[in-house]
Amino acid sequence: MYNLDSIIKKRLNNDQIKQFNKIYYGREDHCDLKLLQSTKNESEKNNFEVAAYSFSAAKEEVRKPNILRLGLIQHSIVLPTDSAVCEQRKAIFDKIEKIIAVAATENVRIICLQEAWTMPFFLCTKEKERWAEFAESATNGPSTLFLSKLARKYEMVIISPILENDETGVWWNTAVIIDETGNYMGKHRKNHLPSVGSFSETSYYAPGNTGHPVFETKYGKIAVNICYGRHQALNWLMFALNGAQIVFNPSATIAEFGETFWGIEARNAAIANNYFTCSINRVGIEEFYVQNEKKSRLYYGSSYVTAPDGSRTPSLSKDRDGLLIVETDLNLCRQVRDKWNFNMTARIDMYAKALERFK
Repeated sequence: MYNLDSIIKKRLNNDQIKQFNKIYYGREDHCDLKLLQSTKNESEKNNFEVAAYSFSAAKEEVRKPNILRLGLIQHSIVLPTDSAVCEQRKAIFDKIEKIIAVAATENVRIICLQEAWTMPFFLCTKEKERWAEFAESATNGPSTLFLSKLARKYEMVIISPILENDETGVWWNTAVIIDETGNYMGKHRKNHLPSVGSFSETSYYAPGNTGHPVFETKYGKIAVNICYGRHQALNWLMFALNGAQIVFNPSATIAEFGETFWGIEARNAAIANNYFTCSINRVGIEEFYVQNEKKSRLYYGSSYVTAPDGSRTPSLSKDRDGLLIVETDLNLCRQVRDKWNFNMTARIDMYAKALERFK
């Protein structure tokens, strides 16, 4: 396992680390949370990393602290990509169930999985029908039924990004929201589809048609900005205008694209929009064979969370499955908004009028 933190700790003394943290992370101390011994035991037994940090807010006279623990899961696939679909899916389910159980013992109330978490991200193959059995219903597909039981068991809101097959046979890249009672709450379909060089998602599924929904869960107001949508500043903005306190960015991003600015975009969005952003990226190598030619995709993990004031957690590792637990105080959203006044000075009306010319 390696990440920036482990490299820095080997190179700098304590005072230098504090100065580095202040500049790079926005605060001198990461505010680590103490993990249960059972968490450490389970993570070692099942070979996944666990890291936990907290963000605090100023004490207020009228509002009580609004403490909420979030969980982010990054993971690799389990079986080779030419294994049977049901076997691949079940192997991933078994892995994720163990990680979610650990999150529950640490009192995580909202957890988000990575983009298309139930399957290998086969879009580089330029094949479609071969992978059709991974596409499923958002309301009663295998992953929704599986996670609904866990959501109900642990009273946890679960965000499940899947490959959706709707009632007309159209595919969508969709995030399903399951509430703490295990019921389907709603979904958001990916707004922006990449078309970069020879890689294009438009031949697999349609651009989203759900707008920018914010889901008012029992624990907080959440939204999902799926993968490529993080490159669009207005996509982030619309979730803010609709009242989001936390925006999750489940992704499947390879090392050759975007790693240099992975740590910047969601952090900038948190600052600009005064909400928490949660960036989740899959990890590991996925290999496909297309007409006897091997295609490999390397994912770099590095999941992290940013607070509304721009301070952020360290990332999970680049090469291991992991669970990131973050304790937040949602009061910080309004406190930062009132302090910086970005919303008051935004001039949305001016921009809206100007954008009419480019429709």
